[in-house]
Amino acid sequence: MKPFNILFTSAGRRVSLIKHFKGVLSQLGLSGKVVTTDVNKHAPAAFISDLHILVPRATEPDYIEKLMDICSRHEVRLLIPLVDTELHLLACRKEQFEQLGVTVLVCSPEVNDICYDKRNTHRFFRNIGVKTPEVLDPEHLLEDSSFEYPVFLKPATGSSSKGATLIHNARELRFFKDYVPDAIVQENIEGEEFTLDVFVDFKGSVRCIVPRKRIETRAGEVSKGMTVKHPEIMAGGTKVVEKLPGAIGCVTVQCFLTAAGEVIFIEINPRFGGGFPLSIKAGADFPRWIVELMLGMEPDISLDNWQDGVVMLRYDDEIIVSKEMIDEPSYRI
Repeated sequence: MKPFNILFTSAGRRVSLIKHFKGVLSQLGLSGKVVTTDVNKHAPAAFISDLHILVPRATEPDYIEKLMDICSRHEVRLLIPLVDTELHLLACRKEQFEQLGVTVLVCSPEVNDICYDKRNTHRFFRNIGVKTPEVLDPEHLLEDSSFEYPVFLKPATGSSSKGATLIHNARELRFFKDYVPDAIVQENIEGEEFTLDVFVDFKGSVRCIVPRKRIETRAGEVSKGMTVKHPEIMAGGTKVVEKLPGAIGCVTVQCFLTAAGEVIFIEINPRFGGGFPLSIKAGADFPRWIVELMLGMEPDISLDNWQDGVVMLRYDDEIIVSKEMIDEPSYRI
């Protein structure tokens, strides 16, 4: 049997996720290696993969060709991108990878267009009839001396909460609307914030959904969280993802639960989220299901067959390597 080799692009700090995929190959008795790529030779995930290869940025014209060469050389069967900036690019070239025998775990270009630009996301939420914060015109707000703050400002195409700012008054708005590139302003929503991990099979069906309550975040990523079986949140998240035209794999959806019990959706990221290891520990084994489905198996998947109230408390850890290992263009063969 052809080895089940997996390529993770822009692997960065996604150590836990990649370790779990390696464990899945072992549990299923599959021969195969895990390959990672990144522009950064210091990427921690590089040192837990079987092979790490330095590549150009996704914005470089030869990026796709480099990935296709890696897939051919190392007999890759599954390619999993991990950052927003390359999702649309890979979605548009998915068929070329399929000709090499590579399955790219990426949603359609239409889905990535909806998710990458938060203005498109806002329109999508409105069109499918779910609640979402209003997008406000900053110039009109500045002209209205009676307007009551706060509002929330963020880049329309940002990620990891970079540039996201709570605006308390007109003076702050006047500064940040120009300081943050391509900013949008939305009404501020108060409540408990949730990230939903949604598993979509290769036929586009929503099979499992895990809401994770965000107890604490650091640098835009959850550092403390808890799984919560909340029927309204799960129903809303299912509706959102089912309406996406060509979703596949892991889709993360963010929402607020207000004190009045309203579920208000704010963002969609069509990839594995940084806090996904919590869902794995709760029993939602998306990585195993992905591999099993690719092998023609029918895993036992249900919408809510995972453990409620599992808490993740993240802490700093380290990987210690030699200078020689970092200086090699590729290593850990």
